[in-house]
Amino acid sequence: MRCVIARFPFDLTKSGVLESMKGVKPEPVTDEFVIIGRRHYPVKQVGQVITRQDRRDFSAGEVLRAMSRLGFTCRTLPEVEPAPIESPLQRASAMLGAPLPV
Repeated sequence: MRCVIARFPFDLTKSGVLESMKGVKPEPVTDEFVIIGRRHYPVKQVGQVITRQDRRDFSAGEVLRAMSRLGFTCRTLPEVEPAPIESPLQRASAMLGAPLPV
């Protein structure tokens, strides 16, 4: 499949991507990722390996579009809401089962 990443045309195939990523250790995923085989790779890492370009030269969206068109599963980590911060008084009241002070 022909695609353009960072204004450069690439002819990518699913088997070619699998071969390129073989033996590459996945970095920790922080946002968007591509599932290749049984591993979860950050999108920018995949783009860097398959295009041999610096990660700053392309966007994650370009790589996501190309990988999904090739049939790879692309996902985004769900955002985790921060836990509410309780005061020591609120925590103690909750442990004792008493109503919260006003």
